[in-house]
Amino acid sequence: MPRPEDNKLLNALPQTCKDRIFPLLKLTNLPLGKVVYEAGQKVANVYFPTDSIISLLSMMENGASTEISVVGNEGLVGIAVFMGGESTPNRAIVQSEGTAFSLPASVIKQEFNNDVAVRVLLLRFTQALMAQMAQTAVCNRHHSIEQQLCRWLLLSIDRLSTNNLIMTQELIANMLGVRREGVTEAAGKLQKQHVITYKRGHITVIDRKKLEEMCCECYIVVKNETNRLGLFG
Repeated sequence: MPRPEDNKLLNALPQTCKDRIFPLLKLTNLPLGKVVYEAGQKVANVYFPTDSIISLLSMMENGASTEISVVGNEGLVGIAVFMGGESTPNRAIVQSEGTAFSLPASVIKQEFNNDVAVRVLLLRFTQALMAQMAQTAVCNRHHSIEQQLCRWLLLSIDRLSTNNLIMTQELIANMLGVRREGVTEAAGKLQKQHVITYKRGHITVIDRKKLEEMCCECYIVVKNETNRLGLFG
């Protein structure tokens, strides 16, 4: 059974804050593909993933989308609540199924406003998330689909307790904002080089070291920034 402490951000909160909010947390099942928020939707609850991953997507008028960041057991989804907005400009969709703890938006907003230690921690997480968004934009513009896929795989498995992902090529293409054929070719190259195995929507990373070597610098930039901020000790 997932525990609140399985989310690193929740676990890093001051004990006084834990005592206040943990009784209010609600364990929620998040199936693959579930839309947590639509762009422009008022945020009623924030979500702290435990063994799930939620993608934040930037949406276009024609329905096209591109992933701008991922959130897993290191953080929360719904930063607009305490950053001055009542709604989010992005769609949030479950990339890897699992669970998360939900908390009423009003509660996290109150904690942010009234507890300096909580505010500092949430702002550090927000800075790390913004760094990921900025680096993703650079990666999408300047690096190959293969490099983008490597970055995406590394960011994903960092947020899971396993090297296995359940993900169709079509969904990956939607996340990266590229054609499905490009993802098929890139995944095929990684499989031929024995970096991953891919079969019927199941991806397994079998050589992480080589995956990191084939990735662009964008992954390590984001990871180093998270480490620099000292979010989780």
